[in-house]
Amino acid sequence: RGKEEKGKVWMPKLRLVKEYKDKRKSIDDVERNIFKFKKSSEEKNTKMDEEEKFFRETFMFQQEIRVLSRARAERSVPSRRRADLPLTAGEHLDVIAAPHGHAVICRNARGRYGYVLVEHLSFR
Repeated sequence: RGKEEKGKVWMPKLRLVKEYKDKRKSIDDVERNIFKFKKSSEEKNTKMDEEEKFFRETFMFQQEIRVLSRARAERSVPSRRRADLPLTAGEHLDVIAAPHGHAVICRNARGRYGYVLVEHLSFR
């Protein structure tokens, strides 16, 4: 009996305050929301990959996609064809290539690519 009692260590049972339990539950809820966010970002990445694949096929762009500069759309312009990028005023764009003198290939924040006329953009 003496050896068994020495092996056991008696610890007092600590009681948690009710407020602390509520805070802990809310923290757990926030962590769960973070995991949901990661799931949606994975879906966003797959959509961007699809857009990039479509861009490479449509524009026959085999090079590495590098941002040459950043520009801001001065006015809203709807797209008339799939190759054109629809713009909203104040939207920030990444300029990928400048194959023609009057139009450049841009990417918007949603990952969509298309032609944009230089007259609709303002460069910094």
